[in-house]
Amino acid sequence: MLPGLDAPGRARPPSQRRPHLLALTLAVTLLHLWLAAQLPSARLGDGAADNRPKRIEVAFVRELAPAAPHAVVAAPAPRPRAAARVPQPAASAASATAPVATADDLRQQAEPLPPVEPTPPIDIAAIEPGAPALLALPLPLAAALPAASAASAPRPFEWPPSTRLSYTLTGNYRGPVHGQAQVEWLRDGTRYQVHMDVSVGPSFAPLMTRRVSSEGEITPDGLSPRRYDEITRVALRSPRHVTIFLDADRVRLPSGRELPRPPQVQDSASQFVHLTWLFTLRPELLQPGRSVELPLALPRVVESWTYEVLASETLDTPAGPVPTLHVKPRRESRPGGDLTAEMWVAPSLQYLPVRLLIRQDAETFIDLLIERLPEQAAPGR
Repeated sequence: MLPGLDAPGRARPPSQRRPHLLALTLAVTLLHLWLAAQLPSARLGDGAADNRPKRIEVAFVRELAPAAPHAVVAAPAPRPRAAARVPQPAASAASATAPVATADDLRQQAEPLPPVEPTPPIDIAAIEPGAPALLALPLPLAAALPAASAASAPRPFEWPPSTRLSYTLTGNYRGPVHGQAQVEWLRDGTRYQVHMDVSVGPSFAPLMTRRVSSEGEITPDGLSPRRYDEITRVALRSPRHVTIFLDADRVRLPSGRELPRPPQVQDSASQFVHLTWLFTLRPELLQPGRSVELPLALPRVVESWTYEVLASETLDTPAGPVPTLHVKPRRESRPGGDLTAEMWVAPSLQYLPVRLLIRQDAETFIDLLIERLPEQAAPGR
């Protein structure tokens, strides 16, 4: 006689079958939970994401109002909590590959810079810490921004307080996509974090999210990243974690491969803030036709990237029109290759990127446009 039948052709009453069905359902559920616990985690750098550095907590209390950039000179990194101030390195003679301003440059700060022809890339690793910046705005911005007083003395460079930028997201991935994104620069003494959160689809049920984070130290030479994390979540798939460790003299990639650490190397998240630091100290680099060379530690390789300054553009944003300079990497996006990120930096907003265009290839990209003025913490936070 088959289970569930009392006699040939006569079914067991439903009240007698229900306990058997409940027991079977419970057994199947427990089996699935046990199997899930035994399956290996689908991520790179297994275990590293569970030990991510604790997030720096800050409160954003004010909006950053547009203003003409001030002339600045290099200054030491902010001192650690309850520690002595880091002494400022003495300025030395300019190197042949990365010239810096001289006393004559400073005396002529009120004079406009002459037009420049395209120049070879400037290797920022060769720029000497403590070297003063040229004190004239890039020519395309001179008419768009209020002129700073030529008689005002240059100010020491100060790293901006913790800042949050919010963006609207459009793009294409097998069709048009929409979403939102945030970039946060967080600091606590000489410690910094950069977090970039991208969400595609409705905020209450995103189709895909990605967070890239950089953790490291603020130094007189800019940012010195120590760790990079990338976490991607796609609906109905296991999260994918990627971690890069940047030690004092080597870079450890997610595959376990180790490579020498180049001077001033950055990661995919820290590069935006590091370039902000560089453009603040040396605004003449933002003239169209100039270029900057920057070593990047990426998930599969460590290599030098060249960023070209293309043209000045005024962007219409929800926060109003913003004068910017368009900066683009000198390489083409290709399927299976590294992502490329173009940026539109705004000198009137502390050289922050008000637009980011991130491409995987010609048909796959996301376009981030700032949706309101940046938010900042109290000074020193």
